Amino acid sequence: MKKLLVTACLALVQAAPAMMAQGVDLSAQKSESDVILPVPGYKADRHGIIINPVPQEIVRDTSGFLCISDGVSVRDRKRAFHDDTGFLPGHGPARINIDFGKRISAEREVPRVSGAYRLSVDSDGVMITGYDERGAFYGLQTLRQLIDSPAASGDRLPYVDILDYPDIQRRGVVEGFYGNPWPHETRLSHIEFYGRFKLDTYIYGPKDDPYHSCPYWREPYPESEARKIRELLDACQRNRVDFVWAVHPGQDFAWNEEDYRKLADKFDFMYRLGVRHFAIFFDDITGDGTDPLRQAELLNRLTDDFVRRKRDVSPLMVCPTDYNRFWSDPSDEGALAVYGRVLYPGTSVFWTGDAICSDLTPSTLDFVSSRICRPPCFWWNYPVNDYALQYILQGPVYGLDTSLGPDRVSGFVSNPMEFGEASKLALYSVADYTWNVGGYNPIDSWERALVYMMPGAADAYRTFAIHSCDTETRYRRDESWETETFTLDGWTDRAADALETEFRKIEQVPGMIERGCGNIRLLEELRPWLEEFGKLGTRCRKAIEIARMYRSGADMDVLREMYEDNLMTREDRTAYEAHKSGTLKLQPFYEKMMEDLGRLIGSGEEISLEYGNEM
Repeated sequence: MKKLLVTACLALVQAAPAMMAQGVDLSAQKSESDVILPVPGYKADRHGIIINPVPQEIVRDTSGFLCISDGVSVRDRKRAFHDDTGFLPGHGPARINIDFGKRISAEREVPRVSGAYRLSVDSDGVMITGYDERGAFYGLQTLRQLIDSPAASGDRLPYVDILDYPDIQRRGVVEGFYGNPWPHETRLSHIEFYGRFKLDTYIYGPKDDPYHSCPYWREPYPESEARKIRELLDACQRNRVDFVWAVHPGQDFAWNEEDYRKLADKFDFMYRLGVRHFAIFFDDITGDGTDPLRQAELLNRLTDDFVRRKRDVSPLMVCPTDYNRFWSDPSDEGALAVYGRVLYPGTSVFWTGDAICSDLTPSTLDFVSSRICRPPCFWWNYPVNDYALQYILQGPVYGLDTSLGPDRVSGFVSNPMEFGEASKLALYSVADYTWNVGGYNPIDSWERALVYMMPGAADAYRTFAIHSCDTETRYRRDESWETETFTLDGWTDRAADALETEFRKIEQVPGMIERGCGNIRLLEELRPWLEEFGKLGTRCRKAIEIARMYRSGADMDVLREMYEDNLMTREDRTAYEAHKSGTLKLQPFYEKMMEDLGRLIGSGEEISLEYGNEM
């Protein structure tokens, strides 16, 4: 079922504030009705084996367990994983064999796909076989999660046979949002996270890095920044992640030989730092830089002069100016069709879908692929919130077609929030989806992510997250789907009791997360929203209390005093607007209930619902 909201929103709000500042004209976009789709899926019984991404094939043999409590003996046949086995217990009798390569993987029927592996646990020990080094590394990550699973309690691994491979080859994250770029420590933490959950791509493209974009894209990074990039490259190598450096030169590129040489020199500088994967962004610009023919010819020349001469550089990636269907010209003379005719076939093209923030659907892929003459790399603008920083998006990952294969998309990257730790909740599920597209279960993935992110306060985190999903504009997300609200006219004691229980639970959430969240950086990011969330629970609970007392015939003077005390002051309103949650059901319940009570209770003076009794 679809929930249709009658409020129309001008597509002007579809643009990030920084885009507006750059003068991108979005006034031609039409008004649209917001559509909120419910979250599909269900909480699955994984029988105590919690592995993310969910493997393609897993067969459990219930006849026994492999005991590793006395330690393990690792045989790393290619001597490639010395630094990747620290999670294993010390030397002991249980044997773990790790190998990779075309011959051995063929013998064990591992698919001929980069990242594919087979992991077997039986009475003889553990055998991990990768198609390539990355595949064997992924097998180790699965073993790490198997050891941590409830089914392996007591250092006994269940007998299993896991045959696994990714559905999409380029899976990862583009740090491409406007606003505060991630701190260096956040990037390092993310790269480790990507390796743990089998994401293979990190695209470095923060819009407000001056050496990525204007005004200093022509200049080499200062040594202090270059040193950090080398550290990121080292972290990516350890975690088998491709570091893609992106440049955003289009706003002031002069389209002459001098600027071409400066761009080529910047590529050479990044190459010397260790970069082997490159992208050029032409998004969110105006002027001469938007010419698709010039863009395509520039990419082709860089491919000839740089990529092919270096020999160890992967094909370039590009974000076109017409990166979504809403404002692209669909004709044969449109920018995308120019790309299709001119751009070298190996160059990958980003695409955000039918709008800046939109679902991944077969129809949007058919539209773009028919014009650019190749499968696009889907740039999903979620959970990015640079267009609505008053929300911290903690809902499930959904709206992504589960019938797609590598012939339809060349890759999938998620654009996250500037709140790096809070973004991991969604990225956990992005890893799940892109690895096993057909088996993706949004609710189940979200439920597992909550426990992974905050094992010490998972229930409280779930309560906060389920009421912190929607943005009220642009890319609508379902929220509070387990909560039923009502109006005063529709009051039943049963419904009121259930809602009051939920509100009391919400009031306790901030304290529970303060005590139970072991991730200090995550707690710091969430804290402003948690404070307002607790206040929201209190004022909603008090609205229920006032309504119940009114229905029981309580003294009107007492009711008026309670009512006025529960009105939001100007300061309350300002604080809530800065850090919003519960916007789809909870705050509207409060507003409507207080409005109805205000009419019934009355007052000796005019009372403003918006600002309490400050009038």
